[in-house]
Amino acid sequence: MSRAASRSTSRTGAGRPRILVSRAELITSERWEDYGDRVAEAGGDPQPIDFGEWEPGQPFPDHDGLMLTAGFDIDPARYGEARSDRVTEVDPGRDDFETALIVAAQAVGRPLLAICRGHQLFNVVHGGSLLQHLEEREPHRARRGADGETIDSGWHDVAVAADTVLASALGLANGGLLRANSRHHQAVTLDRVAPGLVVAATTADGVVEALVDRSQPWALSVQWHPEMAEAAAPSAGVWPAFVAACSTHAERTSGARS
Repeated sequence: MSRAASRSTSRTGAGRPRILVSRAELITSERWEDYGDRVAEAGGDPQPIDFGEWEPGQPFPDHDGLMLTAGFDIDPARYGEARSDRVTEVDPGRDDFETALIVAAQAVGRPLLAICRGHQLFNVVHGGSLLQHLEEREPHRARRGADGETIDSGWHDVAVAADTVLASALGLANGGLLRANSRHHQAVTLDRVAPGLVVAATTADGVVEALVDRSQPWALSVQWHPEMAEAAAPSAGVWPAFVAACSTHAERTSGARS
């Protein structure tokens, strides 16, 4: 049995909702701990789930919510396209792993928050596709910092649509603008959105920055990086909203655990 499957399934953290946070390859200037810290600060109990620990067919640890993190590109084969020469780092095994996580979570209505790569995979799993490469660096793609080693984000405005879980979380019930950080070269565009998903935020150049699945109690994907300290203030509402949804799920299913 995989290590992930053999972890204790008891609730921890004094009743905090247990939230699985995917963890895989290391990305320069990005830290898994940032995701975990934001979850913990909002009252959740973040639990890493590693691609390297998972085996197809094994059950996932008991959890109340799921977060998918950033990382390598999605393999275009997943949406029926040949790989562009601008797509150089893919991991089909991780794609399989996180696809299984999404399917398992949504089969029982667990809250889901998917970030960056997770946003793109969320769209692909539901039948959408991706623009494989944004030719213009500005404003979405990352760039080298002044020291030549660190990676800096691109910054741009995001137009948040009214009447979604994202708008509610951000206190923008009627819609509005959000300043967001970006570090991606693949993108969900308006013509590539999966059937059944709702566009919750866009940029002026047509990149889809957030998606929601209204068939689920709480399912949101965002292209930017709300876990990073640099984006903490404008995106702060995402975390308590997500953790509260996970707590609601935990309360609703507590009878089945006992």
